[in-house]
Amino acid sequence: MHDYEHVKIISCLLECPPLGMESHRVEDDQILASSMSHHGYSALRGRLNISADEDDVYGGAWCADTEEKEHWFQVNARREVEFTGIITQGRSSDTHDDFVSSYFVAFSNDSRDWTVLHDGYAEWLFYGNVDKDTPVMTEFSYPVVARYIRILPQSWNGSLCMRLEVLGCPLPTNYPTENDVPPTDDLDYRHHNYKEMRQMMKVINEECPNITRIYNIGKSSQGLKMYAMEISDNPGEHETGEPEFRYTAGLHGNEVLGRELLLLLMQFLCKEYNDDNPRVRRLVGSIRIHLVPSLNPDAYELAYEMGSEMGNWALGHWTEEGYDIFQNFPDLNSILWGAEDRGWVPRVVPNHHVPIPENFLNGSVSKMF
Repeated sequence: MHDYEHVKIISCLLECPPLGMESHRVEDDQILASSMSHHGYSALRGRLNISADEDDVYGGAWCADTEEKEHWFQVNARREVEFTGIITQGRSSDTHDDFVSSYFVAFSNDSRDWTVLHDGYAEWLFYGNVDKDTPVMTEFSYPVVARYIRILPQSWNGSLCMRLEVLGCPLPTNYPTENDVPPTDDLDYRHHNYKEMRQMMKVINEECPNITRIYNIGKSSQGLKMYAMEISDNPGEHETGEPEFRYTAGLHGNEVLGRELLLLLMQFLCKEYNDDNPRVRRLVGSIRIHLVPSLNPDAYELAYEMGSEMGNWALGHWTEEGYDIFQNFPDLNSILWGAEDRGWVPRVVPNHHVPIPENFLNGSVSKMF
């Protein structure tokens, strides 16, 4: 059952140019697919008239993993567009005869709720290619206003592979629409003080309990916990051989961009994981991610309370003791880099222990970790 109120159908037929799959006006990060047969046949290879390289390392089409139950190819126009049609093509190959022979087309304004193109009674099944080389243009009976378009292959010859172009007319940003779903990503774009930051991390953890874990790496001079968010398919577990990384921010309390970007990254990864974004699902499933948004919460609170009108660049820059955390790291050029570890790391995970050298500018910082 599809909700047919999420996109707007225009009653007049338009002739619209290609959006730019072939010309690369549509950039790589605007293209997404449900899966790929292997790396050389990702969604980025789904551009009209793209050719395979001589070694066939990079294939001449997007090819899906046929073991998956659902298949789709998605283009994000980044703004509202009157979609009028698509051009499909099979796989560029000297040895394979792969092409999509039928498909549905779906639209969305938010990438979550999708409307399959229909005539009011049934979904329209479009007929595609009959060979791998000849482009076939399909024009919709009515233009559809939306931001996202998906092609849903239903039948194919050989392997599920295709190249395509999208036809559409971008609308001015002030174009009046009747869409019920606003074109927003629902991310929380604002500054967060310590209490709000902690609450936001708690909400994200509650929305994605299976992939997130909140822990702290110590306390500040004022007793504020320095929270970290772990994002993984097995939070709290170290999986041997799985790569991991940590992003930290807020070393200077009065520099807020990194702090807010990490909070948005947490929210984005949780949202996209719940929306079955295949790229985010693969990321979370294969890498252990640690995000520490505020390493100097005392200084942030000081700068936040005083405000820019009452402060200067130095207010909230250092810790309360006057240390610049940004420079409070070992000197790789010093002979002390190989200093003996004194066992200040309180929690040691097997096969996961990285000693911290003793030549920090402030030894108490080492103890904190």
